[in-house]
Amino acid sequence: MKKVLTTCSYCGCGCNLYLHVDNNEIVGVSPSGSHPVSQGKLCVKGWRGFAFVNHEDRLKQPLIKQEDGNFREVTWAEAISYVADKLKQIRNRYGPESIGVLASARCTNEENYLLCKLTRTAFGSPNIDHCARL
Repeated sequence: MKKVLTTCSYCGCGCNLYLHVDNNEIVGVSPSGSHPVSQGKLCVKGWRGFAFVNHEDRLKQPLIKQEDGNFREVTWAEAISYVADKLKQIRNRYGPESIGVLASARCTNEENYLLCKLTRTAFGSPNIDHCARL
């Protein structure tokens, strides 16, 4: 088993923890004793919030819904291009305020800042909100 130092993805606090990985599967965690935020401790979500990684329903590849209602796997480049084209179509047809973005409390402050900049600058929309309930 190996231990991989990483940052907890459950909220924006940035606690460090070690993932215990066995056969490419996360089987547990332990806190980093030297990290200035977590100081050798973790909340319950830090201790147990890794189960989603190995969940059988987790998407591992981008999907695009076809006209027949079925999904097809695509590359990340194709998925990003598809979304960008659709957002441009919506903005051009209904105006920039027709686009809204929901940020996440699971992102870092820096990631949420970038999402705000993207929404306001690239999309031209003031419509951004978040759910900060942890």
